[in-house]
Amino acid sequence: MRWSRAFISTLREDPAGVESASHRLLLRGGYIQQIGRGIYSLLPLAQRVRRKLMRIIREELDSIGAQECLLSALSPTEYWKQSGRLDSMGDIMFRLKDRKSSELVLGVTHEEIFTHIASKHINSYKQLPQMWYQFQTKFRDELRPRGGLLRVREFTMKDSYSFDIDENGLDQSYNLHKDAYEKIFARCGLQVNIAEADSGIMGGAQSAEFLLITESGEDKLVVCPDCSYNANLEKALGRVSPCDDGPEELPLEKFATPGIRTIAELESFEDGVAADRQIKTLIFKGAKRLHIILVRGDQELNEVALAVTLKEDSLRPAEADEIFSLMGAHPGSLGAVNFDSSEVEVVADLSLKGRFNMQTGANEDDYHFKNVSVERDIKVDRWENLRLLKEGESCLECGGSLKIENALEVGHIFKLGTKYSHSLGATALKEDGSKIDLVMGSYGIGVERLMAAIVETSHDEKGIVWPVAAAPYQILITPVNMNDSTMAEVAEEIYGKLLSAGHEVLLDDRQVRAGVKFNDGDLIGIPIRITVGKKAVNREVEVFSRRTGATTNTAIEDLGEVLSECLSDNI
Repeated sequence: MRWSRAFISTLREDPAGVESASHRLLLRGGYIQQIGRGIYSLLPLAQRVRRKLMRIIREELDSIGAQECLLSALSPTEYWKQSGRLDSMGDIMFRLKDRKSSELVLGVTHEEIFTHIASKHINSYKQLPQMWYQFQTKFRDELRPRGGLLRVREFTMKDSYSFDIDENGLDQSYNLHKDAYEKIFARCGLQVNIAEADSGIMGGAQSAEFLLITESGEDKLVVCPDCSYNANLEKALGRVSPCDDGPEELPLEKFATPGIRTIAELESFEDGVAADRQIKTLIFKGAKRLHIILVRGDQELNEVALAVTLKEDSLRPAEADEIFSLMGAHPGSLGAVNFDSSEVEVVADLSLKGRFNMQTGANEDDYHFKNVSVERDIKVDRWENLRLLKEGESCLECGGSLKIENALEVGHIFKLGTKYSHSLGATALKEDGSKIDLVMGSYGIGVERLMAAIVETSHDEKGIVWPVAAAPYQILITPVNMNDSTMAEVAEEIYGKLLSAGHEVLLDDRQVRAGVKFNDGDLIGIPIRITVGKKAVNREVEVFSRRTGATTNTAIEDLGEVLSECLSDNI
């Protein structure tokens, strides 16, 4: 492609309102154009990158035996009603009616529709396992789109689905996808961390995220520098710091705390103790019952872990009138000492087990208890890991000091089990003739987010630094002066030879200053630049590596060998 004919509209200055490195550089480099809140058009450079990423993904999935489909982005609501997700998806799902008032939705994801297809065509163990995938547009009415392509309302997802006869088969399909994902991200030049994660609205018993450590990430990844431990903050476990409760248990005692409503206020009160010796009492309401939740005063509740633990639909913090009706006191004076009700479950974080001489609300406004022995004074129904891990806690595996990093999710894989097959009637006959629900897995990669993720971790002050596998073009030929006949002829000669050799080449044949060409080339991030300058009269050119910054002067006759070496260094 000749730059003079290409649609590459670069910007000299950073656009206003950019929120991440990829947002800024993809806009400046002429890759994307925003047309609405969270809605972007992909221009020719971005589309070339997108197609390359899709090719990488397709090759790796094909290699594990997955088969490509293309399902409609538009679907009737009936399948979502059957799975139970029509309501649970909430406002993130785009909903509409056709001219006959039939209710339709735009796909957020495609578990329901793939499962419906399986229910119509799979009926025997002899047809299993099956792995199907697609590249399809997804629509999500994000409340807060951000970061350019990092969180948008319309995007391309590679979603794949596995169907097996039992859990052992699911394990194999899951691991095949896990290995394929590792190869995909490696080919894209990304070093990802695989972390245990929450399954969220997808459901299922197990899931793993592929997380890229980057400042723009909105996930929190817990890592241990001393071993291989990785986990999403919502699933991470560590060893909480020990506390000194004193030499012996003291008798329970109520004391007045006028106006005291917070952990911090009780800390500074004359009879108060440090936050790690207080019990925080929280009330949650689910569809089934109310729950009293207890965590250490210096810890935060992990609401994701709580929802998984309680297995409650529509779980939410109780409202003020619900709390007072249950406890007889207002927030700030709540506690579970001597509380006993068959209608309410008391769930305590494991960091409170064995603790004594602690303080908590007395369920009477402006009063607290001191010298609380948790297992003596509180009837705990369940002990669970409910707290949010803090940086610096000890790793349970090796004792190292855990770190919390900002991370971006670039892939997610799920063991769905029979959640969808059961509700949508996808069954098969086993070898013994009995009928079972298909055992499913689901696996996703957002293609445009993957593009942005590469830019987030591969750029410098001049612009994008693409790996060869993802770059829109492999090689940029930059004649310093197109009005110089020798430079122009040599540039054209090299351009023709490289095209014939199968390279993806961009020739900057514009009649602009050399500085503009160099700046634009660095901005759009082509891995290799061949500069045709004054030495062209001696049939010599300069080869520049965008990633390493190395420059090599070479004769045109030796250019092929030099390029091969440079391209391998930029993978």
